[in-house]
Amino acid sequence: MSKAAELAALIGSQTAQGNRNLIINGAMQVAQRGTSSTGFVGASAYLTVDRFKLENGSSGTFTVTQATDAPTGFANSLKFDCTTADSSPDYFLIVHRMEGQNLQHLQKGTSSAKKTTLSFHVKSNKTGTYQVNLRDVDNSRLIGATYSISSANTWEKKIVTFAGDTSGVLGNDNGNSLSLEWWLASGSTYNSGAVPTAWEAIANGDRAAGLNVAIGASTDDEFLITGVQLEVGEQATPFEHLSFGDELARCQRYYYETGATAANDFAQKGYQAASQYASNTLPHPTSMRSAPTLTKSGTFSVSGIGQPTAVAASVTNFVWQAQKDGNTGVWGIFSNSSGKFTLDAEL
Repeated sequence: MSKAAELAALIGSQTAQGNRNLIINGAMQVAQRGTSSTGFVGASAYLTVDRFKLENGSSGTFTVTQATDAPTGFANSLKFDCTTADSSPDYFLIVHRMEGQNLQHLQKGTSSAKKTTLSFHVKSNKTGTYQVNLRDVDNSRLIGATYSISSANTWEKKIVTFAGDTSGVLGNDNGNSLSLEWWLASGSTYNSGAVPTAWEAIANGDRAAGLNVAIGASTDDEFLITGVQLEVGEQATPFEHLSFGDELARCQRYYYETGATAANDFAQKGYQAASQYASNTLPHPTSMRSAPTLTKSGTFSVSGIGQPTAVAASVTNFVWQAQKDGNTGVWGIFSNSSGKFTLDAEL
């Protein structure tokens, strides 16, 4: 059988079904926290595009955006634009974290451990060699590979295959079991070793050993990424595009907010009896990964009651409460340009 026939058989038998991409929001469609964030430096945070966490150890200052600069077939990318340079970086990387219960079919830690293939599109002004790793968080293990950006300011597709790991079973739970790491800059703590081309006990010096560039060393530096797909097997298949609604629902398992996006986006009404608090229990749009951290910010437009407060949240709903004002009768609460609740169950 020819290579083309083998690939066709593989696609027909294993990947024509949906849900082959282990990455959530790989096309960078969803950005619930906003489309732009400035002054990112010395922090670990989810900014703009959902499900991609950013780690910056004082390695330049960046504006982070959900950009519309994207390769053919995509509408968005995650973009970093350096605004203040740092020629002596500590670390700067992008991380995508995955739940162990979604990875059991990889059969990691068994003699039948599966290979996985990562594909993605990148663009940067800075040509050179970069490193991307697959990190087993449960068992402190690591495998990595390098890729090259050959042409400045040009979208390029990269494909990397990782071997299966016969050591270290992944937890069958909602914790962070496996992470992808794209290294964009590093100091000697992370680049003093060798690229871990086979699975190994994690050593910090190996995590960026193949990196020979530093995004953030110049204010000219920028880096863009989109079309991220991680799938079982040795072949990269075409990107699995999902509808915006499907991708949003997957992201809301980890984070969502209500209110502040538009007038009356969050609106509640009811009746307050004498000497009682006004409160309500609201369901999440989808079951969350764990009981989220519930935060209220800004102010709401209210009638008949005081400003609401965040009270409690479970995996299925959250409760808000407003102070009593001594009145009885109908009350109302409406979001305005600032009032919102955020619910965070990120890995």
